[in-house]
Parts: sequence; C-alpha cells; structure tokens
Amino acid sequence: MTTVAIDFGTSNTVVSILEPDTKAPKTLRLGTISRIFKSVSGGGEVTDIPAIPTQVFIKEPNQVLLGEQVRSQRLGQSQPDRFFKAFKRDLAADFQPPPRLLDDRQYSAELVSELFIKAIWQQLEAQQIQPSELILTVPVGAFERYLDWFRDLASRLNVANVQLVDESTAAALGYAVQHPSAAVLVVDFGGGTLDLSLVRMNAISPQIEQSQGSNQKVFRAEVLAKSDAYVGGEDVDTWLVEDYLYKNGLTRTDIGEVGWQNLLEIAERLKIRLSTTEEAKESWLDEETFTSYELQLSRDGLEEILEARQFLEQLRNAVDEVLTVALGKGIGKSDIEQVLMVGGSCLIPAVQQLMTSYFGKAKVKLDKPFEAVAHGALALTQVGSLEDYLRHSYAIRLWEPYSKSYSYFPLLEKGIKYPCQRPEPLLLQVAIEGQKEIRLDIGEVGEIAQAEVIYDALGRMTSSQLYKQTAYRSLETHHEQVCVAHLDPPGEIGLDRIEVWFEVDERRVLLATVKDLLTRKVLVEKEAIAKLQ
Repeated sequence: MTTVAIDFGTSNTVVSILEPDTKAPKTLRLGTISRIFKSVSGGGEVTDIPAIPTQVFIKEPNQVLLGEQVRSQRLGQSQPDRFFKAFKRDLAADFQPPPRLLDDRQYSAELVSELFIKAIWQQLEAQQIQPSELILTVPVGAFERYLDWFRDLASRLNVANVQLVDESTAAALGYAVQHPSAAVLVVDFGGGTLDLSLVRMNAISPQIEQSQGSNQKVFRAEVLAKSDAYVGGEDVDTWLVEDYLYKNGLTRTDIGEVGWQNLLEIAERLKIRLSTTEEAKESWLDEETFTSYELQLSRDGLEEILEARQFLEQLRNAVDEVLTVALGKGIGKSDIEQVLMVGGSCLIPAVQQLMTSYFGKAKVKLDKPFEAVAHGALALTQVGSLEDYLRHSYAIRLWEPYSKSYSYFPLLEKGIKYPCQRPEPLLLQVAIEGQKEIRLDIGEVGEIAQAEVIYDALGRMTSSQLYKQTAYRSLETHHEQVCVAHLDPPGEIGLDRIEVWFEVDERRVLLATVKDLLTRKVLVEKEAIAKLQ
C-alpha cells in the first residue's frame, strides 16, 4: 500500500510518500513546481528539502502555472491581477474575498485551491505514483466548511482511503511514534495559522501482519490539548510593509498593486534574513515611476512590530491554553518531553526566544520546520487508534417568537472526547401555531481574536488589547444533512413537542434521535447531522 501525505500550507506545500517496502517517509520533488530549501541539522549536516510554493498564476489563455514556476519568474510582480497567493487562508476564512474575473471565468479561493491540488496530483501520476491512501493535513481550528471542501476534493481524486488530521497533531505523531509514552508539544507556526497540539503515544500489543508474517507495533495516540490562532507569517509581511508605508507618508494606492506585491516580497526576504542576522536591508526600483524604495529593519524593530500587533501575545495565549488544559489532565509543563517547532514563522528569533522562556532551550527543537507535518501524517499508518476531542463547541440555533430573534443553546462543549453522548435530551417547541416540522439548525461555535493597531503623532505604533469574539457558523450551509422532525398532528405554541438526544460516534459524526412527546413515536433514530471537527 502506497500512502501519500499532502501538507497544504499557506506559503509552501509539502508532499511526502510512504511506500510498502520502506519504513521512512520521503519528501517528493515534483518537477519544475518544487523549490529546494536548505535545512541544517543540529550536527551541521545540510539537507535539500523540496517544497512547492503555494502560488498560482493564470496565464492566458486559461493556462495554470504553480509553485516554483510562478515564484522563480516573479510573475506575481509583473501581473498581480493574475497572481494568487495565500488562497488556502482565504479558503478557511470567515469571509472569502470575491472571485476574480479572468478570461470570462470566475476564480474563487475554492477554485484556485482545487486547481493547485489537482496539478500536484497530476505530477504524482506523471511520476507513476498511484496512492492507495491519501492523508491531508488541516489547521487545528478549521471549521466544518473547510473540512467539507477537502472531503469533496478527495472524493474527486478517486482515492479509496482518505484521512484528515490536524497539522500539529500530525507532526507530533511523527516524533511520538519513535518515543512512545512521551508527551510531545508541537508548535506549528506557518504562513497563515498558529496551531498547537500536545500528543502522547502509547504502544498497543503487537499485531501480526498476515501478509508479511511479521510483528508490527501499533500505537494508540492521545491528543491531550490543542489550541490555535488565526495569525501567521503572511501577516508579518503585511505589517512590515504597512509600517514602512506609514512612516514614509505613503498608502497602498500610492504605490499601486505591482508596488505592493514587490514590497511584500522584500518584507518576506527581510524577515527571513533576520533569522540569521541582526539587521537587514533591501531596496527596489519602480521601473515605471523610477522611484526607489528602501526597507531597513533590525531584530529589535521586528520584535517591536510583533508585540504591537499582538503577534507574540496570541502565541502566549495559545501556549497558556494548552498548558491549562493539560494540567487539568494531570500533565504539567515539566512532563512535556519535547517542544517541536514547525513552520516558517518558527524561524523568527522572537518566537524561538518566547518558547525557550516557557520550556527551556534543551526541550525546544527546530529540526524539520518544513517536513515535520507531512512526515508525521504518514505515522498514522502505525496508529491503531487516535483518541481526540472536539476543538469547537456546538450549539443549536432557536427562533424566539416573542422577542423575534435567534438564541443559541449549547449542545456539546469543546474539549469533550468522542465517542460521547449528551447526558440529557433537548426539549423543543414549535415557533408558529400549526407548524408541521421542526428543523435542527446546528452550528459550530469558535473564538476569533483580533488586534487593533494605532499610530501616535510621532509615527510610533501603539496597540489596544487583543479582542476575542465568538463566531457561530451553521452546519446547514456546509451541505450537511439537516435533521427535520415532521409533526402529525401539527404543533401548538407553548407545549414541549419533541425531545432530541445527541451523540457523537467514533467517526466524529453527530447523530440525533428525535421522539414525538405527543404521539410517543420515534421520528428520527440516530440520523447523521454532520461530521464534526
């Protein structure tokens, strides 16, 4: 059985393979779309790491270029209207940007993402790779609509076995399989999101592999704590450019879209260089206006911007949340054996310093910032079971006829392990006299954090507190099967009419059983409403 894992990242995407005759995962280089990164191990050994820049360029007429084909030719700087970047982040966002009209076709975040993944799949086929199993990694806090998109796309790729796993949990699995019983914290800080997972692995009794007649060790993985924040390296690049423009009395309109893309590229290079130097300088000449732009930044200046934008504060909050949840399960900070740093944003010195201050230098590791997630996802083939819990809370939306407004009643709180069952039924009434059906409008409840930044009269950045707000997203909009209870006879206002029992099975599917209190009939029995995150 050949297993392929795709770590679809905001800035870079990594594709790894585990073949039947090998035990070690291998990162694939896919023709001209892959870029080579140099990775230096703790012993000083330099390794080439192939990754695909998550970029798409729509070339006339309707020809799609992606990855290194786009980055190396700097196509985004020459024709920004045909250039797509960070579309994975747009795909997962609350409100997606409007589609872009090119050559009489609408290019949405969904379509561009699909073109990107399908092009990778075509590259696999060109290398005679036919996976029997596909593992896709997703952000810890991904809402159901994003997961639905992945499931739908996977079905169109015609793969028999498809699994989704949290990105940071995947990275933890890769390490923990080699170190059973260890508590491993992964800090996955990429271009678009911050994800944390604390995972512990326990060995199960060896099972006999019938086809090979050998013993194969199987593990049970337990997710102890998870946290996330919607912030990443793409934000840092934008903040650096915005800070430069503000200090020079310029706006995005003044420099135009080509200038904006060029400055973003310069900001990214500055950020990368500051991971190894104390100061960095980059310049750019606008050949249309013959205007010269020079960006200069120090590590201290970068850290000042990160603090003002609440970047580091969100990291602290996420770590504190994981430690609090873990402590409630009897796992203290000293019990965490390794802290694995994953993702390009973990190369920022201020991020590494913060994590070292929490856990100590000996525990914090930055060995595989680009490959850890994809390689770890392949460790799922050695996991007999993965004990996980719900990352989001779930509620039902109810219409209040007297106040003529919606209210939300909690059903399942985040942190609950599954399979599980709600201990009490939910009693519901009709909202309109003579109502013939009751629809169960179930939604996810998650927290979204935002920081507001203000400049003073001297051009210095100040910031307000980090604001957190609760977001409700109905599952009905995700093309899930919405449970409907048909009433015969019709309902009367003011009388409890149905009771609903909720449970989540081992496949993370939310099930509902509905009983008519008037007729005593079971109207719906364990109907699947949604697959939960």
